[in-house]
Amino acid sequence: MKDQHDHKGEDHNHEHDHGGIFGEKTELYFAILSGVFFLTGLVLSTIFNAPDWAPLVSYIAAYFFGGYFTLLEAIAKIRKGEFEIDFLMLVAALGAAYIDSWGEGALLLFLFSLGHALEHYAMNKATKSIKALAELSPKTALLKNGQDIKEIPVEDLKLNDIIVVKPNTKISADGVIVKGSSSIDQSPITGESIPVDKTAVSNAKDLPEFSEIEQSHLVFTGTINGDAMLEIQVLKLNEDATISRLVKMVSEVETKKSPTQLLTKKFEKWFVPAVIVMVVVLCFAYLVIDETVKESLYRAISVLVASSPCALAISTPSAVLSAIARAAKKGVLIKGGRALEDLGSLTTIAFDKTGTLTEGKPRLTNALPKNGFDKNEFLDMVADVESLSNHPLAKAITKDLIEKYDIESKHRSSNMQAVQGKGVKAQYNGDYIFIGNVQLMEEEGIQISSETHDQISQWHNDGQTVMLVGYKQTIIGLLSVMDLPRKSAASTLERLKEIGIKQMIMLTGDHQNVGDSIAGQIGLTEAKGNLLPEDKVKAIQEFQNKGVKIAMVGDGVNDAPAMASSTVGIAMGAAGSDVALETADVALMSDKIESVPFVIGLSRKSKSIIKQNLWISLGVVAFLIPATLLGFANIGIAVAIHEGSTLLVVINALRLLRFNLD
Repeated sequence: MKDQHDHKGEDHNHEHDHGGIFGEKTELYFAILSGVFFLTGLVLSTIFNAPDWAPLVSYIAAYFFGGYFTLLEAIAKIRKGEFEIDFLMLVAALGAAYIDSWGEGALLLFLFSLGHALEHYAMNKATKSIKALAELSPKTALLKNGQDIKEIPVEDLKLNDIIVVKPNTKISADGVIVKGSSSIDQSPITGESIPVDKTAVSNAKDLPEFSEIEQSHLVFTGTINGDAMLEIQVLKLNEDATISRLVKMVSEVETKKSPTQLLTKKFEKWFVPAVIVMVVVLCFAYLVIDETVKESLYRAISVLVASSPCALAISTPSAVLSAIARAAKKGVLIKGGRALEDLGSLTTIAFDKTGTLTEGKPRLTNALPKNGFDKNEFLDMVADVESLSNHPLAKAITKDLIEKYDIESKHRSSNMQAVQGKGVKAQYNGDYIFIGNVQLMEEEGIQISSETHDQISQWHNDGQTVMLVGYKQTIIGLLSVMDLPRKSAASTLERLKEIGIKQMIMLTGDHQNVGDSIAGQIGLTEAKGNLLPEDKVKAIQEFQNKGVKIAMVGDGVNDAPAMASSTVGIAMGAAGSDVALETADVALMSDKIESVPFVIGLSRKSKSIIKQNLWISLGVVAFLIPATLLGFANIGIAVAIHEGSTLLVVINALRLLRFNLD
């Protein structure tokens, strides 16, 4: 991104460099010098009664310093065939000089240049919030080569290099931890306020795709290591790192106009030529009404100043930029003004289930011994067998047995065999133990009581996956696992209701029972199960065909088609997913669902501020045109009110930089 403020591609373009001999504040200093020379001329002409040439020289100097950047901007516009605000101001100042109103012309250029300089200074607060992202990335990395460690520029890193990260320093590359464990402060990327525990991957030689590696092993450029030394295998080059892509995308989103911006641009396209025609006509008013040529020209110039839609042009871009900057600081990437405005008009949100509303991994929900079997002995046996299996459900059960019941394998089982699609069997103390579904038990001749069948049905209806445990030809217990709702899901949905989201539905590939169970637990309006990706697209389109504005919240991979079809696609956990960053209109860099109410609230606040700004800017123009036309306001009053309104809309927009959802 450029160092100067440019509103690239926006209505209110400032494409010249506002820096110069005094650095980035040159424009502000020029405006101040213009004011000094204007005041000098005023004092010389009114108090000291100096000869005419003395105040004239001061006013000409005020013209130079006040008109310098305005002229550069106007020339840049005229080259593109555009005649906008800067051009109108220069014509007005030259007209004032033509009728010997040098003082008022100098005042016009002084206030106009000062207003622009302060506006650019204020707007830089928003752009600097975004550009600060680029400063997160370290410039060097500690490359490990055998026993040697050498500091090199991050641009020289290659894929699969091993880098060393010292305690309390920034991480230099996106990669996977291969040695060590630490708490990582991910707030610069994801907005998470609490450091996240990260551990080394068990097998660095056979890694899956970057997006498929568990988040607990991944680290990102610009995040901050905790108190431990880490060794990291580089998986992305500097230009492909999450932070680099984020900076690039944020700089690009500024160019994507919102519907309001496009409407404002269309209005300006007709309004500016109409003003020029009106001013030309007013120049010849002396032919119709009893006044001098000078009086007609003065009125025409006053109307020209009053009609300049400067505040109108900046009202929407300033709010959009401030909102995008605020979102970026909270770990949310909003891709342009259209996505920002669309967020504020949502009435319905569709959620993917796995990893969005739920934790995305199965958890042991029930461990129930049967037929008088001792619970601890039952859990010991399950832990012993399941610890031998690599199946995801077996891993989940083993993990939860350790965490919930403090039970670990005593290695009494052996000869574990997987029975495809049915479960596992193993030898335990000289007998076979079976853990699996009803079909496995029936094939092994193990009787299942009606009471056990009822229990299985009840858990199935709750959306749980049930496994039976058989030993010595008897059912000794039941296990159930389930992908549990996120702890924050229910409160997040409640918050969405409070801010006006009327319908919240789940679209999932899981069984309808599972969807209904999760929906009941967290307060969803509706759940639709057994859906393929194309079915999710159809479900989204059904809502849109009824005129409903709907967002799709998912992980950006299997939900990408549904996201693309929705009014707004919102991807969670985008920091680890290239697909999510590319496909979504809004990317939540962390996988925290509670960011969804924040970003919708921010959008609604920005829409409110845009409306306020439009009312302010249009109201000032509507007041000033008749006031100058009828002679109630002169050039000085018109330009003061005009520039005041421009600053007012910018300051109003900057309030978004401090937005928080109450």
